[in-house]
Amino acid sequence: MSTIFDNRPCELGEGPLWHPERQQLFWFDIIGKTLMTQKNGEPRDWQFDEHVSAAGWVDRETLLIASETGLWRFSLKTGQKDLVASLEANNPITRSNDGRADPWGGFWIGTMGKAAEPHAGAIYRYWRGELRRVVPNVTIPNAICFAPDRSCAYYADTVSKQVMRWPLNPETGWPEEDGSVFLDFRVDGLNPDGAVIDAEGNIWIAQWGASRVAAYTPSGQIITAKTFDAAHTSCPAFGGDDLTTLFCTSAREGLNAETLAQQPTNGMTFSASDAGKGLPEYRVLL
Repeated sequence: MSTIFDNRPCELGEGPLWHPERQQLFWFDIIGKTLMTQKNGEPRDWQFDEHVSAAGWVDRETLLIASETGLWRFSLKTGQKDLVASLEANNPITRSNDGRADPWGGFWIGTMGKAAEPHAGAIYRYWRGELRRVVPNVTIPNAICFAPDRSCAYYADTVSKQVMRWPLNPETGWPEEDGSVFLDFRVDGLNPDGAVIDAEGNIWIAQWGASRVAAYTPSGQIITAKTFDAAHTSCPAFGGDDLTTLFCTSAREGLNAETLAQQPTNGMTFSASDAGKGLPEYRVLL
């Protein structure tokens, strides 16, 4: 059963990150240009002057934050941000979207058109000082996550309604060959959004428009689905003391006034207990 973790409605909630050293959840309202958190039940946020969407943890006091123009080293103590790498900084059409740290200490981040212009975005990997484009011509990059045995990455272009699986070099984390379709939701009409891997290698995928996060085995069989009181579930993250709480962001974007009035919980951030067993988020090495 899911409950409301934070009742501040996001226009486009995304990028939940459970910081393993702080035991604290961070997430974003992309449209609101805001990084959000709670500490001992008290809400806190940081406002930015551009879209921000995803983060990895560097140390107890530092996040790597993806914005529409770059990857930034961000101090939770002072709010200072320092540029690590530019990200399509000269392209005013695009912004960052889904992203996640990988097992090698790298960070993957997708970009997309601010109006979801077809094929305007891409997926990049930052590792050892280099930002390299790994998937071009993406419309809405999502579901970036990694098998715990380092064998592959997953990602999706939401508009394709397919989740891809991509073999990776186990030593470096760079893709070795083309990806292949892992899950095909076209028949069911489901829209894959953010995703996270659990300790058993299952992938938990938020399905935009379906009010749920569904879990699939590495062979592609559905295990379970957790429902949330929001139409547009956007991204899950495991957290809590034992990593058995499933957090999920959601969005109000694209919903009409009548829907929002009938279901005011749209855009809030949720939690579901005993949803599985997660893995600690990987640390970004800068």
